[in-house]
Amino acid sequence: MALDQDTVLDLQRQISSMKTQIGSSVFDTYQTSLTGRYCSPEMSQLFSQRSRHSTWRKLWLYLAEAEKELGIETISEEALKQMRENLMVTDKDFEIARVEEKKRRHDVMAHVHAFGEVAPSAAGIIHYGATSCYVTDNTELILMRDAMDILLPKLAKVLSNLSKFALQWKSEPTLAYTHLQPAQLITVGKRAAQWAQDLLFDLETIEHVRQTLQFRGAQGTTGTQASFLEIFNNDSQKCDSLNDLLCKKTGFPSCYPVSTQTYTRKVDLVIANAVAGLGATAQKITGDIRHLAAWKELEEPFEKDQIGSSAMAYKRNPMRSERIYSLSRELMSKPASFANTLSDQWMERTLDDSAIRRIDIPEMFLLADAILLSLDNVTSGLVVYPKRVDARVQEELPFMITESIIMRLVAKGESRQEAHEQIRVLSHQAGSQVKNEGKSNDLVDRIRSTDFFKPIWADLDAMLDSKLYTGRSEQIVEKFCAELDGKLGEYKAYIEKAGVAELSV
Repeated sequence: MALDQDTVLDLQRQISSMKTQIGSSVFDTYQTSLTGRYCSPEMSQLFSQRSRHSTWRKLWLYLAEAEKELGIETISEEALKQMRENLMVTDKDFEIARVEEKKRRHDVMAHVHAFGEVAPSAAGIIHYGATSCYVTDNTELILMRDAMDILLPKLAKVLSNLSKFALQWKSEPTLAYTHLQPAQLITVGKRAAQWAQDLLFDLETIEHVRQTLQFRGAQGTTGTQASFLEIFNNDSQKCDSLNDLLCKKTGFPSCYPVSTQTYTRKVDLVIANAVAGLGATAQKITGDIRHLAAWKELEEPFEKDQIGSSAMAYKRNPMRSERIYSLSRELMSKPASFANTLSDQWMERTLDDSAIRRIDIPEMFLLADAILLSLDNVTSGLVVYPKRVDARVQEELPFMITESIIMRLVAKGESRQEAHEQIRVLSHQAGSQVKNEGKSNDLVDRIRSTDFFKPIWADLDAMLDSKLYTGRSEQIVEKFCAELDGKLGEYKAYIEKAGVAELSV
């Protein structure tokens, strides 16, 4: 039933009165679960408004310093001094900018105004010759570079965890699966090495993108540097020198050779593909862990007082792996968004890239950070149940030794085709007993009671040693982990210092 207008107004007054009584609270407005529950303080801080807009101020300072070094005499030492003293945007500065942006409908000019308020000697030269993308685009490149610097050591830590786990369990036979059906045996450690190899690809891909990242620099409104050419009296060399100085001040190797009003949005897509690859790997790993947990072979960490289910008290749900799996799904969706943004940039730039990138860029790195934080926690405390693993191996092992039985019979003079047929018949009988009667696999007993197999009866007990069927799994693990250790060399100080990642919730 619809409420009448008087009732609605009365409810609004009550809500307003309640807000006045309890005051402003984070619980009164929507908060992203990424910063509230999942990701690290350092990644949240990096993409905060204070971090972003303080970076704008640094870029304005670098521009003014470089322009003065190149002969712009209107920029005074006092102006630079005041800029340096007010690089951190305060709460008061944000309020000044908020009021100005509401009036001007332009966030960059609002912050130019706010900076000029606290650095009055610089008010006339802040943003000299620049367009808005000088601060917005260059800041995005700085933040993404720094975000990758946060991700890479955390990724290395997860790799280190998996390497230790793989070496610990390098010899433990376990069922492999193809088509999610039991297949030739591997070891618990080899499966972990498979996970680690995928993560190593992610590490190397993100490292490559990080190392090849360039700067936009000071390119003017359409990437021609026309405004800077005018400032420097048509001295093209000074335009190049300006960008060289800016790259030196910000720690970039060089600028992209061609820009429009923005750096090409292809850069964002390249970064997104690298970072989202981590999501695909994490989902694969945690999908495997969830299956292994269902089979009771392996579990993620489960704390003493942890509750697995509000209704079923016995349950030990793999909630960390499920969280990673869920966050990975969202991360993997990001490249499509960045691709659409790139393809929709008409001519030299359209502003429809702005609002979505304010969401996509921080979220991409916050998601990756949250995934690595949880993945570190999980891989630091994986629990294996060897007896359960072996019990599942023994259920299938009789089927897995049949190929060896055929080979031994042939070596003793029997027909390969006849041996195959005899094994086929007995295997189907044993399988039927397992599936239709719920009984154990008695294939070995059937072989022992069939005269055709008498030549290999004495070999059967020895053939049931599961370690005989893992191939070179142990050597594969040892070789891979030794190579991985060398590749993680530059991250060793971080890995040794870092403990087990603690999850906030």
